[in-house]
Amino acid sequence: MNIRKYLAVLAAAVTLTLGGAAFAEPFPDPAGAKDDKKSQRESELYEDATDYIDEEEWDRAVKAFGKVAEMKGSRADGALYWMSYALVKQGRRAEAMQAIGALKKNYPKSQWLDDAQALELESRQASGQHVRPEGIDDDELKAIAINSLMHTDPEKAYPLLEKIVRGPSNKKMKERALFILAQSDSPRAQALIADIARGKANPDLQKEAIKYIGIHGGNRAILSELYASGGTRDVKKEVLRAFMIAGDEQRVFAAAKSEKDVELRKEAIHLLGVMGGRSELAQMYASETSRDIKEEILQGLFISNDTAKIGELARGERDPELRREAIRKLGLMGGTAQTLLSLYNGESDAGVKEAVIEALFLSNNARALIDIAKREKNQELRKEALQKLSIMNNDEALEYMLQILED
Repeated sequence: MNIRKYLAVLAAAVTLTLGGAAFAEPFPDPAGAKDDKKSQRESELYEDATDYIDEEEWDRAVKAFGKVAEMKGSRADGALYWMSYALVKQGRRAEAMQAIGALKKNYPKSQWLDDAQALELESRQASGQHVRPEGIDDDELKAIAINSLMHTDPEKAYPLLEKIVRGPSNKKMKERALFILAQSDSPRAQALIADIARGKANPDLQKEAIKYIGIHGGNRAILSELYASGGTRDVKKEVLRAFMIAGDEQRVFAAAKSEKDVELRKEAIHLLGVMGGRSELAQMYASETSRDIKEEILQGLFISNDTAKIGELARGERDPELRREAIRKLGLMGGTAQTLLSLYNGESDAGVKEAVIEALFLSNNARALIDIAKREKNQELRKEALQKLSIMNNDEALEYMLQILED
């Protein structure tokens, strides 16, 4: 019996055994294979067309996406959107509107509809058509229209934006309106931003307004006024961050030196470190008496990458705990083995020596740790060095640990 007949008999026997249950066909369905090829072809065309968009080859993109749209497959709606996008880029707005119309008509539930509506709105505005924001229901589209109006006619846009931030619009829409206002040089817009920052117009937007004043280099006198007015700690923190964003190092330094609220003072010290205020931090450290604040200043020096000052503190700080912390940070900053070993060899305090071992571990310096493990007579410190070597992903450390096991 040949193999084909054998398989046929076997299939019949199994079917009879299972009461005639239907089995999948032994060969693929030709119709299904055809659908798979069509889907694969659609995906390939879509990817090619997307590459044309990335390369700004608009004409080729239009033709390729047009072919995908004609296939009426799973990517047809996306193809219509991108085809209209490429047409707009070519200045063929009438054809782009036709493609968007086809998308709306044939795919009313498409996820591309919002993008298409935004593209349609921008295209109309670019062609000089007047679009009234008041007549648009969709918040995102309304924001696009108002933003365009703000650039062309700020006096007309301002009342609409003010109505949004002062009115019952949702928080997302209010934040979008505030963003548009913050970018405007209009005196009315800046006055409204200042009112919001003071908490007069809309308390929920106060922090956002303060941040925008810092970002766009607005009136820093308003920020100083807010900080001095005895507002909440959260508002004051936002003002400090706005000073930092605006690059106003002197005002941050002033708060770091004289702020009575410890949490706010720590925030100012941290921000001073972010701003690279090394000399200011060093000056504060020299006159500070609180260990807690000194730790924060040390962290600021670490953030500002002041290796020289931290090295100086690692050698000369009289407070053992602060000194140990300076040594650890020196390790994190990649302090040289020579510096750290010099500290180790000249020290009698076991806690400080342990901090050096940790610093060498943090800087991934296996050779220096091996040197300590070989020469150290204090068994606890030698164990500490070996323990660090045992968890290092380092060939020298591994080789030394194997030598110890063989001895």
